[in-house]
Amino acid sequence: MSSLSLTSLESNKPKPLNLYSVEKYNVGIIGYGWVATAHIAAINATPHAQVTAIYSSRPLNDAEVSTQWGSPIKTYTDLPAMLADKNLHAVSICSYPYQHKEQAIAAAQAGKHIIIEKPLALSWEDCQAVEAAVTKAGVKTCFCFECRYSSQFLATKALIDQGLLGELHYGEIDYYHGIGPWYSPFRWNIRKDAGGSALLTAGCHALDALLLCMGSDVAEVSSYDTKSSSSFFEPYEYPTSSVTILKFKSGRIGKCAAIVDCLQPYYFHTHLCGSEGSLLDDKFHSMKLGTNKNAWSTLAMKMLDSGDVTDHPYQTQFTRFFESIKQGVDMPLTSLQDAMKTHEIIFAADQSAATGKPVRLS
Repeated sequence: MSSLSLTSLESNKPKPLNLYSVEKYNVGIIGYGWVATAHIAAINATPHAQVTAIYSSRPLNDAEVSTQWGSPIKTYTDLPAMLADKNLHAVSICSYPYQHKEQAIAAAQAGKHIIIEKPLALSWEDCQAVEAAVTKAGVKTCFCFECRYSSQFLATKALIDQGLLGELHYGEIDYYHGIGPWYSPFRWNIRKDAGGSALLTAGCHALDALLLCMGSDVAEVSSYDTKSSSSFFEPYEYPTSSVTILKFKSGRIGKCAAIVDCLQPYYFHTHLCGSEGSLLDDKFHSMKLGTNKNAWSTLAMKMLDSGDVTDHPYQTQFTRFFESIKQGVDMPLTSLQDAMKTHEIIFAADQSAATGKPVRLS
């Protein structure tokens, strides 16, 4: 991969394009792997955007890629060249996690609006560097905590916002997904300098959902981690199971387990307890509604039940992102600012697990 000309990009200081009158936004994909295929399909399915460029470290054939996706796509092996295209309005970063910081900064300096896959970066300092570049450039961002746009959490959040559970005082949201050799990202996810931790690589979705439901005013975290003895998960360079306890400034408490070494079906466990009722996955009881306290009532929603990116609600999320660009407002639910808070707590939790001590957040 060619090195990024960050100095030259910074000296030009392009401004974000005025996109209010653009009929369809042209989007470039950075990194052409497994998750990129889900992003391309979702972007092209929105009424507002189309993928017109792809950067990959390996050479691609323009004609073959264009035929595959049903519209003209120009491919690049030089990222600065793609970012220099004035007809490109936004980019979607689908590369390896250790590339996200450098590529996000370069895209911001080129004046492109940015979709960023999780994790934002592999350290808190690198996350702050991305935030600084995005803020300076004034570009819009959409971070891929797309579970906030799932049927499960749109319905869960609506139940909370309508007060049907009352005031929440406890919540636990857990991520169970065995990421073994049968899973496409396994070859790089096992690396400490790529996956990072069980919480950062995948459990981040559950922690982010917990903050969505409980609030982000976290005062202190305590975390513990361990690892399965199964030979399937032996190649991992970091503990593959963790549990994090959160103490909120409001007095609430929460728990998030990130288990990527389980041998079971995918499960996004959710249990919330409030002053007027409780929610358990797709079931609830509400004193306000007078539901039967001896039996759960069922919500009509689709549970998150797969780690396959083709099942993720990207289209709903990306549609809202392009609408927010047109309206000149920040992305609802999954802006970079939302992602920053979640990452701050992730890195604090990993620090707690490493040191065996609670970590207070400023």
